[in-house]
Amino acid sequence: MSKEFAVRGEYIQLDQLLKAAALVGSGGEAHAAVQAGRVTVDGQVESRKRAKLRPGQRVEFHGETLVLVAEG
Repeated sequence: MSKEFAVRGEYIQLDQLLKAAALVGSGGEAHAAVQAGRVTVDGQVESRKRAKLRPGQRVEFHGETLVLVAEG
């Protein structure tokens, strides 16, 4: 199941997205998940904790899929 997540501004960092979408409880948990290779962006494992994600991208983590959309 996928959910839309509205991005304010030009981009959101991956670690901030995981926290804002309540997929993790803390920044440390977000960093650990990325470091362990458990997060994919557009189907590819993302290893950069602060990767800049923009509307149109798709993030998958722990059985959840987030589709980024522009706010407004």
